[in-house]
Amino acid sequence: MTTVRSTPQPAMQLRELVFGAACAAALRAAARLGVADALGEEPATADELAAAVRAEPLPLRRLLRALSCYGVFAETDDGRYVHTEMSRLLKDDAPNSLKYICLWCTEPWTWDAWPVLEDAVRSGRTVFRDLYGKDFFQYLHEDATDSAQVFNRAMTTSSRQSAQDVAELLDLTGITTVADIGGGQGHVLAGLLEKHPSLKGTLLDLPGVVAGADPRLRDGGELAGRMCIIPGDCRREVPVQADLYIIKNILEWDDESTRRTLRNVVAAAQPGARVVVIENLVDDSPSMKFTTAMDLLLLLNVGGAKHTKESMISRMTEAGLRVGEIRPVNAYLHAFDSTVPE
Repeated sequence: MTTVRSTPQPAMQLRELVFGAACAAALRAAARLGVADALGEEPATADELAAAVRAEPLPLRRLLRALSCYGVFAETDDGRYVHTEMSRLLKDDAPNSLKYICLWCTEPWTWDAWPVLEDAVRSGRTVFRDLYGKDFFQYLHEDATDSAQVFNRAMTTSSRQSAQDVAELLDLTGITTVADIGGGQGHVLAGLLEKHPSLKGTLLDLPGVVAGADPRLRDGGELAGRMCIIPGDCRREVPVQADLYIIKNILEWDDESTRRTLRNVVAAAQPGARVVVIENLVDDSPSMKFTTAMDLLLLLNVGGAKHTKESMISRMTEAGLRVGEIRPVNAYLHAFDSTVPE
């Protein structure tokens, strides 16, 4: 049975951190092998799981032993393996599955990018073009289509999971129209429309993104009659007026893109309109280890950054917004409620 000392000494803690890549690689291997899906509600041996996922028993046992040290799967006294709360999140059909988030954060390009973090810190810019000769999203869609599909699945999963939290948080008293700017496939917007039957919505995102919008929002969907889908780039223009604008998890590009997007929203909005910005923060957050890691990954791949509360308020104020209440959406998101001045 795998045992873990609860409070390792500093030297051992540092040794464990140095081998963090091994943990990430083990999670990726387990996700790609489908171990969590193969393990049912009854304990199973490594031999049984190996047969189910077409792997060799001894290496699989070593993989499970390593993951059990982190609470991903658990080993019983008789050498069988059972699920834990974390290992269940690697199942494809889990309600809050993190399988594709796990795969996205460990895609092949990440293993090329992390070793040159030093260069990104020295220069303050993305290193991706130096590595691949292309900007990140150009590379993703032209040369790494499998990775692009993983990205889409990961973003869809993340959006679906936070959509309910956003719908529960927002008070839409007096709001009749809402626009989701850079809203991806529109899961947040769909959640709001379902909760508020009189609400009308607009989804704005790149053509290739809105082409795969949530089926509920497209022609024939149950919410389509209250929807308008607009293909476009919010960094260039926001051609829609609404009582409420939602901007979620897109203001983490370079500063100029962030400023342009906010200015475009303010230019399109009527005085008194609400603008709610929803972002991960790298301060005042219970998920600091996660958000600061994502912040470094953004530095590497697109030259972007996660925001502090102060930097987000600063960008919104510069754009002409009057920032009001700031509230946590969940453990890893905050909502900045603001208005366009009268």
